Amino acid sequence: MTAQYHLVVVETTSQAALQQTGVRRTPQRLAIAAVLAQTGKETSAQELYERVRKKHAYIGRATVFRSLDTLVTAGLAQRLERPGHISAYVWCEPGHHHHLICTTCRTVEDLDEEAVAPLAETIARQRGFRVDHATLDFYGECRSCSSRARSSLPRLRGRVRAGAANRART
Repeated sequence: MTAQYHLVVVETTSQAALQQTGVRRTPQRLAIAAVLAQTGKETSAQELYERVRKKHAYIGRATVFRSLDTLVTAGLAQRLERPGHISAYVWCEPGHHHHLICTTCRTVEDLDEEAVAPLAETIARQRGFRVDHATLDFYGECRSCSSRARSSLPRLRGRVRAGAANRART
């Protein structure tokens, strides 16, 4: 799949999602939704604004913030939290789901309700608490970043022993 083809698919998908949720489709909102959907990672409003402005110089910062609020309200985006209580946003397909957020590469993966349902059932059974709605975001390292980190660890076993042996001799 070429990058240009992927962009057209993302734009079409985001347009359809806006239409499906009843959100008014302005040129600005369509552009913002398409860029957010194309990003594939969590992004701050400022980062999104900078990306949108590359193609649509007429779109202002306030328009990006208002559009993000509209997309969140419509369930097409979710607000996530970065360290330091900074908001970031991710495009969401309609339908209830949760997220896995990589704190290294910032990719976001959807996690279906089926993965979380046993937790809600356990809470209901053990605590007598009826869960009506849950929003869970799991922060950590994705498989790719985790394996990259493991493979880049220095091999210290031999050096540590040699260093310890040298210190023991002195």
